[in-house]
Amino acid sequence: MENIKLSPSDIEQIERFKTGFPWMDIIAPATPSKGIRVLSPEEVDKAVNTAESALRDKGGNALSFAKFVPASGAASRMFKDLFNKNVNIVNKFVQNIEKFAFYDKSIYGQLEGEALVDFTLGDEGLGYGKKPKGVLKFHRYPSEVRTAIAEHLVEAAEYAVSADGKARVVVTISPEHTELFKAAIAEVKAEYEQRYGIEYDITLVYQYEWTDTLAVTADNEAFVTPEGKLLHRPGGHGALIHNLKEVDADIVSIKNIDNVAVESYLPLSAKWKKVLMGLAIDLRERIFSYIGKLQENPSDSLCAEVQAFLEDELCISLGRKADASTLLSLLRRPIRVAGMVKNEGEPGGGPFIIREKDGSTSLQILEGVQINPADTHAQECLKASTHFNPVDIVCVLKDAEGKNFNLLDYVDADAGFISSKSYQGTEIKALELPGLWNGAMSRWNTLFVEVPVETFNPVKTVMDLLRPAHQG
Repeated sequence: MENIKLSPSDIEQIERFKTGFPWMDIIAPATPSKGIRVLSPEEVDKAVNTAESALRDKGGNALSFAKFVPASGAASRMFKDLFNKNVNIVNKFVQNIEKFAFYDKSIYGQLEGEALVDFTLGDEGLGYGKKPKGVLKFHRYPSEVRTAIAEHLVEAAEYAVSADGKARVVVTISPEHTELFKAAIAEVKAEYEQRYGIEYDITLVYQYEWTDTLAVTADNEAFVTPEGKLLHRPGGHGALIHNLKEVDADIVSIKNIDNVAVESYLPLSAKWKKVLMGLAIDLRERIFSYIGKLQENPSDSLCAEVQAFLEDELCISLGRKADASTLLSLLRRPIRVAGMVKNEGEPGGGPFIIREKDGSTSLQILEGVQINPADTHAQECLKASTHFNPVDIVCVLKDAEGKNFNLLDYVDADAGFISSKSYQGTEIKALELPGLWNGAMSRWNTLFVEVPVETFNPVKTVMDLLRPAHQG
């Protein structure tokens, strides 16, 4: 270690490894009883109309829209069972090979058995074991085969076209995948623009290298590689808050690259995306209206009304009477409206009502690793949770004056976590930054809304592509 120089950030991170992150102080799971809004058919229609009116608005008050798609990383985990030669999975893969959109007999030829696996994953074949999910062929149609990024472009044409006729799409990728994404987009962009009568404004962005975090040994010492260098690793999706804050749009939709379905599912998924957008627009207007009224005439009755709104709608309870200044500071925050799906299996991390350090309460999306396994109450809340987070989020990134919020001001640095990894067979510990939809949005004004489970169709393993949502 004599020749290894630690930066101030490295030293700070080592201290964090030693002290750890505090557990979240959970009051209750967010449920339809309190914390998750369940809409009536009339409320659904109203929210859709609000979104569609904003999308059509050609006047001076038109809102701008963008779609933000986290798509970093290779698809290696998607093929983990094939890499490990899991007999059952390999057999199922081989038996169903013709059902996968990436299968083409003219390319695979007469291959059989495990040779089909090797060709799919290896550099001599499709090379899918190293490619990012976004460029993999997910869905087959009678006249075309679509990659995951192509499906996101189709979605964007449905609900992310601003009044100027442009569909803005920001895709976060790894630098080494740039050419693959450029090629996949170029293959369909012109055709889709003609098909849907729009123009795409697509931006590929990278997770900033300076957001990487230091890896340490099991004893919390800086890990040094055999080459004598410190090991820094990507700090998780929380690093993308730096990319999100640079998106210049009033309303931004966030959805992961692998959460797409065949086009027959699009009417439902687009409808509910518009629901979230409409609710975000309504919440934005209500908050902006309260800000204006508080600045003009901060009467006691108005303060009481605003405080009741914060508690009833956003689960922000202060436990005391708040003055206009306090209320304004709470209103002047970015907004997120997050869809929540009913649990259909074992409950995991998801929406909760927590107590903040100052004693107030808020709505948060928590991962399982943030919940103290030794805290009986926290574990009871986890078991009682009714919904989970599918990462279906609509954000308001601009304030009442039309200026972009500095999103870094609303991150809870204490909401990260430590994970166990390995490097060339050696156990190491990694620091995960506060997640993009977790601690990175901790101090946002949040509304949770129940959405249908049919809108959530992620591809976590290659076998998920055999589900109805991915079979044309």
